[in-house]
Amino acid sequence: MKLLLDCDTGVDDAVAIAYALASPEAEVLGIGSVHGNVEADTAAENTLKVLGLVGRTDVPVAVGAERPLLRPLDLAKLVHGEDGLGNTNLPPSGLSPSGEHAADQIVRLARELPGEVTLVCTAPLTNVAIALMKEPRLPSLVREVVLMGGTAVEPGNVGPVAEANVYHDPEAASLVFAAPWRIRMAGLDVTMRTLLREHHLERLSAADTPLTDCLVSVLAHYFEFYTGSLGHRACAMHDSVAVGLALGTVEVLESHLLPVYVCTSDGPALGQTVVDRRPLANRSFSAPGAHTEVMFRIGGEEFLNHLVRRLCELVV
Repeated sequence: MKLLLDCDTGVDDAVAIAYALASPEAEVLGIGSVHGNVEADTAAENTLKVLGLVGRTDVPVAVGAERPLLRPLDLAKLVHGEDGLGNTNLPPSGLSPSGEHAADQIVRLARELPGEVTLVCTAPLTNVAIALMKEPRLPSLVREVVLMGGTAVEPGNVGPVAEANVYHDPEAASLVFAAPWRIRMAGLDVTMRTLLREHHLERLSAADTPLTDCLVSVLAHYFEFYTGSLGHRACAMHDSVAVGLALGTVEVLESHLLPVYVCTSDGPALGQTVVDRRPLANRSFSAPGAHTEVMFRIGGEEFLNHLVRRLCELVV
C-alpha cells in the first residue's frame, strides 16, 4: 500500500508515523507537515526525529502550509506540549526537509503514480486543499483519502460539535470533503473509543527499544492531558486509527457512505462536520454528495493490541 502521510506531528501523529513505518503492508512514499498541533516547521522537525529514531531517513519530509487558508493560526500546544512531543525536548534530528512544498509533493506523487497513492491525513487539511487548487484532477489521480477528522455523533473536542483538525481550517476541510474522491473518515466517533491505557503503556515500556522508550516518554504528557478530560488514565490514538484504516488492519464494524459538509460560519458550529444520516441519504459513490465512508464502530481494542505489538517489534 503506497501511503503519503500529511501530519501536524504531535504525540499521536508520532505514534501513527512509527506504526506506518513498522507495517510491512505499507510503503511510505513521503510525509508532509502542516500547522495544527504545532507550527509546520516544528511538525516537520518532529517527523524527522521519528524517522531518525527508526532508521528511515530515506523518507522525504516536505514542509507545508504555515497557516490556514483564511483564518488566524491556532495551535494545540496545550495538548501536545510546547515542542509537540510532550515537552520531552528531544535532541535535534540533524536532518533537513526536502525543500519541496507538501502540497507540491502530493500533486507530484499523484501524477507519478496515478491510482496508487493513498493519502492519509491526520492534520488540518490545508495542504490537501492547496493541492486540489493546484491540480483539479487530483481526485481521479489519488486512490483514496483516509483522514482523521470530524465527528458525526460524538461531541467535538475543540467546540460543541467541532473536531480539531477540521476546526483549525474549516475552509480547507470544506473543499476536501466536497471534492469527488473516495474519502474514509475516522472521526471522534471511533477514535475517542480507541483509548491507549496503562497496560498498553506497560507493554511498550517492557519492550525497552529506543522507539518504545521514546514513545513512553512522549505519551506521558498526552496521558496527563486526557486524564483531565476523561477522568481516568488513558489517551486517544486518533491518528493511528487512520493509518490502520488505510492499511486494512482496523476491523470496521459499522460504517455508512454519507454526504459530509463542513460548517464555515462563525459561531458555536464553526468546524462542524455535518453528516447527513437521514435514511434516504444517497449511499453510493455514484450518487452526488455521498462519497465519504463515515466510521461509526471499529474493533478498537483489537487494533490497539495490534498497534502496540507492531511498535514493540520494530527494531532498527
